Parts: sequence; C-alpha cells; structure tokens
Amino acid sequence: MVVARAESLCEYCLIHEEDTFFGCEVDHIISEKHGGATDEQNLALACLFCNRNKGSDLASLAPGTDRLVRFFDARSDQWSEHFRLESDGITLVSLTEIGEVTARIFGFNEGERLFERDTLREMGRYPTAAAWRRIHGTAGGTPPPWIRKRT
Repeated sequence: MVVARAESLCEYCLIHEEDTFFGCEVDHIISEKHGGATDEQNLALACLFCNRNKGSDLASLAPGTDRLVRFFDARSDQWSEHFRLESDGITLVSLTEIGEVTARIFGFNEGERLFERDTLREMGRYPTAAAWRRIHGTAGGTPPPWIRKRT
C-alpha cells in the first residue's frame, strides 16, 4: 500500500526505489517514539538517506530564528508547494520554511546526493514521470521526452 501510493518514489527527495542502492523503506512521519501510529496516514516511503537523516525528528529550527518548524508531511503537504527542481535538473530548492528545514536536515543537496541525481539525470532516470508529476503538481503538463516513461 505504501509503495504503490508513493509510486515507488522516496516521498521526500523523489528518487525512484530502483535507483537507490539500498532501496526505500517505510517511514513513520510522526515516529512511534513520539506517539505516531502505524497506519496509512502516518506512513511514507523514504530512501535510506532521507529516512536516516530524519530519524525520529519531527521538526527543526528555521535558519536564523528560534522558531521550530515541522518537516514536510507526505500525507498532508503537496511537494510542489514546498520544493522545486532547479533548472540544472538535480538541485532541490526550498520554497517555504517547511521545505527549508526538511531539505537541510534530510540532506537533499549534499554533494553525494547531487552526484547521484546528476548521474541518474544523464541516464534519463531522474526525474521519473511519477516524480515529474509531483514536482509540477496538478499543472505539470507533459514531461519532456528525455524523462523515462517508467512511473
């Protein structure tokens, strides 16, 4: 259920499960440690890097402030409202404070992750058509022809 709903994508960085060496795993959006339930509304598919970086955290301080800001919630937030894919095709840009704390803590744009997405982009594997739909929301239109037809 979780994998099908996520279309085999990490619901945070949008990498396809087949394109990660370690695959993806089910993440508790609100960890059990903090009282989160193991039910479909509290579960997301996450790549190893996003899941390990998130850990059991729920939020982080907004840069330059003492305000605690929650992480992106794959069940209640729309990806395209909090992030966008830079024109280089690999950098994930934050659009909101929620996006900023999520990208920073999850390590979206660390060197090895950019290298991974760049390699996949050159192979026509990033973003996938399913990721393209999430990146562009409901107004995504038709993906460019270089995007692999895999969902």
